[in-house]
Amino acid sequence: MKAHRALLALAISTGLLSLAACGPANRTGDGTTGGGTENESADAFVARANETLKKMTPEFSSAAWLGATYINDDSQRVEAAANERWLTQLNAFIEQAKRYDGNGLSPETARSLLLIKTGASMPAPRDPARLNELSNLASELGGMYGAGKWCPPGKSGDDCMDIGEISEVLAATESSSYDEMRAAWEGWHTISIPMREKYQRFVELTNEGAREMGFANTGEVWRAGYDMPAEDFQAEADRLWGQVQPLYEQLQCYTRGKLEEKYGERGSVDGMIPAHLTGNLWQQDWSNLWPLLQPYEGVGSLDITGALQRQRDGILNELAARAGGFMRLTPAQQVELERKADIEMATRMTRLAESFYTGLGMPQLPESFWEKSMLVQPRDRDVVCHASAWPMDTVGEDVRIKMCIKPNEEELTTIYHELGHIYYYLAYHGQTPLFQNGAHDGFHEAIGDTIVLSMTPEYLASIGLVDKPAVSQEAVINSQMRMALSKVAFLPFGLMIDRWRWGVFDGSISPDRYNAAWWELKAKYQGVAPVEARGEDFFDAGAKYHVPGNTPYTRYFLSHVLQFQFYKALCDAAGHQGPLYTCNFADNAEAGRRYWAMMQRGASQPWQQTLKELTGGEQMDASAVLEYFAPLQEWLVQQNQGRTCGWAAAEAPAAAAPADAVDADAADADADAAPADAAPADDEADA
Repeated sequence: MKAHRALLALAISTGLLSLAACGPANRTGDGTTGGGTENESADAFVARANETLKKMTPEFSSAAWLGATYINDDSQRVEAAANERWLTQLNAFIEQAKRYDGNGLSPETARSLLLIKTGASMPAPRDPARLNELSNLASELGGMYGAGKWCPPGKSGDDCMDIGEISEVLAATESSSYDEMRAAWEGWHTISIPMREKYQRFVELTNEGAREMGFANTGEVWRAGYDMPAEDFQAEADRLWGQVQPLYEQLQCYTRGKLEEKYGERGSVDGMIPAHLTGNLWQQDWSNLWPLLQPYEGVGSLDITGALQRQRDGILNELAARAGGFMRLTPAQQVELERKADIEMATRMTRLAESFYTGLGMPQLPESFWEKSMLVQPRDRDVVCHASAWPMDTVGEDVRIKMCIKPNEEELTTIYHELGHIYYYLAYHGQTPLFQNGAHDGFHEAIGDTIVLSMTPEYLASIGLVDKPAVSQEAVINSQMRMALSKVAFLPFGLMIDRWRWGVFDGSISPDRYNAAWWELKAKYQGVAPVEARGEDFFDAGAKYHVPGNTPYTRYFLSHVLQFQFYKALCDAAGHQGPLYTCNFADNAEAGRRYWAMMQRGASQPWQQTLKELTGGEQMDASAVLEYFAPLQEWLVQQNQGRTCGWAAAEAPAAAAPADAVDADAADADADAAPADAAPADDEADA
């Protein structure tokens, strides 16, 4: 999933400091652990909590940054210690917040107390030994993912493949063979096998912490953070899914039909799409199937990846010319020029995204952003390449992104998404630290994706990435299909991950059915399946970052609804006339003013009120999704005539032995890292 926010200590607290939760436990005098008394007023307590967060954010953010960008024993130790201090402090905050019953409090204080009590995505036990164990498990699980590599049979060491290399095999849907994609997909899913027992213990410990907070389990804590009763939230998500499900089912049917045309009977599994054939490790984004699914070949000339790669090659050729030509360069010098070209191209892509936001009247990114962000993958160490955005302090002076940017369309849109987080941080940094977050977590993910919706063919042509688009129905369908392969394909995936975790947390999914339940839910919601049974020796959920990274995922589903609501509201503000999908509000001052005003609210009021200020309504609604994709949905229905659409979400098949286990050296290295991303993301974005 693209786009995923950096959340200190592996998403310890989504309600505190949006992505960087900070502050230690209860030592009087220095703001690090306590300082309160039995008679401390609610106002004084909230003020102390805010001051603690403000003082400690840089330290803990830096620990998390090191854990993600310098994966080794030392960074894991530093981050784990920071995690433990924060968890201790968070427990102290929660315990004290429970003392106040809300009577006679100001709205600001009452809301601050609510956010403290519902903000822990990793509720920790009060017992110091168990808290220490949980903190170490969090770092270990994140590190196992970040350092994960698959070693193909007969390979070792430098020949082992990391997630980026494996993703490239899957993305090359035209040149990679069926068997190559299957081997790569199965290979990546070996990296999570060693996580299974650790994750089971992680669940036990967070559930213990949740019960001590007064909740039934960790999932209930997560659902309590949406300004509505926790028991109502799942029904709300189901309602939104019901609105968009028919559109997704038509897209799934069309895609499966094309895969069957290409691969014959290997192109589907009982009406479901084979898991390794969507061009994506988790089947959450089908954009890499564009060559196969393109409705009208060549119409619109939307080869964004080709344009970016040509720009990068042009940079390299220019650098080589300055050095006297490639023939005069040693292999080592050529490698250095390649590196410089990659850095320059990544910077250009990021500057391009920045220009959209500044065109709306938002400020330029601070110079420290360009000095401290990680835009390309380092060559000398392991890092978590999963894209993320980071607020390193509470005053808006140090914001960063962490990506391993490559010149392709998906990476470009991910940058636009991640800068949405960055500009949200900059917009609400004037709020108190407890209010420095999205109105709810789905808002944070939707900000940048709303901008992505405005990256219409006309916009892309205006910045020179595609030809001036032809005005035709075929061009419209092509454009909508490209968008649907990202946006619509993602919707059920955005829902099912937390459906699985909610079941794990409440015990309805027992440890001996972790994998079976995972594939049952993927079948039910996505209509995808593995080509062979995946037994309980596997832990396929752990092959998605947000599971070992403990990042709640429903936010990404909600964001895929909200972004269309935001987009429609901004298009109305810009005075757009015509079909919704044609709206490009780039450089529109009024749209920018209204968007910035909403973003400045942060978490200072219930999300329903913030939503109403921008859209006029207090309810999340997927009708804008359907309005946007109306031409494509009609076209898909026509294309699917005569096909048998739908699928049977059967029980998970019988167990099978795991694929070749991850290389032992790589498995050992897994425990050395401590990433601090929350999604995409991603994939992403995230999600």
